Amino acid sequence: MQLPRFLVLKQQFPDLRLNDIRGAVRHELEQAGFAARVAARKQGAAEIAIGVGSRGISNLSTIVKSVVDYWIAKGHRPSLFPAMGSHGGATAEGQRDVLARYGITDTAMGCPVVSQMETVRTGVTPEGIDSFADKSAMASDGILLINRIKWHTSFQGTVESGITKMAAIGLGKIDGARTCHRVARSVGMEQVIRAVARQNVATGKLLGGLGILEDGNHQTARVAALQPETLIEGEERLLETVRSWMAKIPVPAVDVLILDEIGKDISGTGMDTKIVNRGVHGQYNPWPNTPRVERIYVRDLSNATHGNAVGIGMTDMVHQRLASKVDPASTWVNAVTSGSLAAVRMPIHYPSDRQCLETLAQTVGKADAREVTFVWARNSLDLGNVAISENLLAEVEGKSGMEVVGPPFALDFDSTGDLISRLSS
Repeated sequence: MQLPRFLVLKQQFPDLRLNDIRGAVRHELEQAGFAARVAARKQGAAEIAIGVGSRGISNLSTIVKSVVDYWIAKGHRPSLFPAMGSHGGATAEGQRDVLARYGITDTAMGCPVVSQMETVRTGVTPEGIDSFADKSAMASDGILLINRIKWHTSFQGTVESGITKMAAIGLGKIDGARTCHRVARSVGMEQVIRAVARQNVATGKLLGGLGILEDGNHQTARVAALQPETLIEGEERLLETVRSWMAKIPVPAVDVLILDEIGKDISGTGMDTKIVNRGVHGQYNPWPNTPRVERIYVRDLSNATHGNAVGIGMTDMVHQRLASKVDPASTWVNAVTSGSLAAVRMPIHYPSDRQCLETLAQTVGKADAREVTFVWARNSLDLGNVAISENLLAEVEGKSGMEVVGPPFALDFDSTGDLISRLSS
């Protein structure tokens, strides 16, 4: 089968990266007056529990270490805990390992990492939803949460993924995750996380949060301290800012999207649903104002996902290599907790890229495979350097921030029929 030729396309997103991350963190924490809050509660050294999540956040270890150093400099005793629901197989050791993969260990951070799964019930929301929080964190003198603020992959709202969601779900460990996801099926996830976050804030234990904002290049663009009293309202404004920086697939519609990898380090759903325009239950093109994608082909799992293949069920086809790496334990517990069982269904898989691509080309309604349109990216988080089929050239020519690099080329396959990539990170 003769496939179209390809072109390397560079998308140039505004470079908004912080030059001094440590200084920005220190400034935000000082301006927020978190230390003064602690001093008003307790004289002398206080125990500060810092909650950290499990996504592939740029410069996460630097940001977390800066927060730890701030509290140590103030004469307090910080510790870290995983605030990540069911991730890491919903085990204490699994969640400790997740943090360690991001460089967050006792030794590297200069404070203990306390990973355990026991929770305490913190009350019931006015809507009748039980709320939970990490037992060890609740025994501290104050809790500070650190998380990236961005759009969520499963719902649309004015507050989605960030400190508020962590205060509702991550802080509540597996108990909070199960409860929130169960109730969300009837009342909606945004309403649930708003209600449960408010309930946990009402305990008085939450000092606030440090939100991380990333630009279209997946670089740390801003850190923002959020007070508990105005947590949700503040996060709403920050989410709007991040949405305006969002990277997208460079064309309005494509027949086949090729991704080199999916993984939990890339997105909570393996690949960002609002980039690939696919729902967690397999819905095709559910998101408005998002490029239309007819078929998704994924070649591998990321190394950092350690076998968690949530998102595989949203694809139309995968390489057999990916299928062989799936760890059922971590994948299934994630899907069961979230209620997104379709997201882990096993799609068709073949032992070579060539066979997968030639098969997919037959399913998009075009008699000549050279007319099939393709976009090829490393993953849904890295869209600055992609390849597009030559038949999409008219869609990108003359557009600001897009540059074709080099002449057209035919896809290169090795002796086993697998692609030889021309993409670089």
